[in-house]
Amino acid sequence: NEFKKIGLKPGMNVLVHSSLSKIGWVTGGAVSVIQALMDVITKEGNIVMPAHSGNYSDPTNWSNPPVPDDWIEDIKENMPAFRKAVTPTRGIGIIPEIFRGFPDVKRSYHPCFSFTAWGKDSDYITKGHSLDYGLGEDSPLGKFYELAGYILLIGVNHDRNTSFHLSEIRSGVRGEFNNEGPILVNGERVWQKFKDIEFDSDVFNKIGEAYEDQRDIKTGKIGLAPSKLINQREAVDFAEKWLIENN
Repeated sequence: NEFKKIGLKPGMNVLVHSSLSKIGWVTGGAVSVIQALMDVITKEGNIVMPAHSGNYSDPTNWSNPPVPDDWIEDIKENMPAFRKAVTPTRGIGIIPEIFRGFPDVKRSYHPCFSFTAWGKDSDYITKGHSLDYGLGEDSPLGKFYELAGYILLIGVNHDRNTSFHLSEIRSGVRGEFNNEGPILVNGERVWQKFKDIEFDSDVFNKIGEAYEDQRDIKTGKIGLAPSKLINQREAVDFAEKWLIENN
């Protein structure tokens, strides 16, 4: 009922960022939240969530926490390859971690920035995820932009709004660097290099506040969690323009 009240409808496309702890106690926990989302959206729409695993990356760049220099080669030698069915999410909450194991949920292939999707366009959203610029045009974020969907923030603020990373890439204001991570190529583990930009989500809340000042968005509560429903395409375009003007 709360998902319907905030504006979700059958057949919608929704990209969900969430905090179960902010929702409060729920009978059945994350499973119940996901099932309620599915019941409202139905398979005529699409539910997308990040399934990021940032630890499947170049340990040289790790900072939270960093690792000693003499560990780096051991990590590279022994880190298992990213596998869609096995590799857990990291740092994005229990709801997307449980969601990835639900029946008919598809996952894109990227060692750091995979996404999961359920619904009629789940194959389209998750296939062909580029290793280079993993939150760019040839990623599930870029595909979702084409589908003209909505972002649902449940108990989290814009600093968790991954779509603004697509804006960063489009704006061209960030520097680039070479990342790397373990993937499977023809069934063999390979430590693969790929290109990306130096993301900076520290300004995302400021961008989000500016966006909300100029646009009408739907707000409400999911459980105890203050929540927002935002037009993804409008938000991405706004953030791209903001980044260019404020760089």
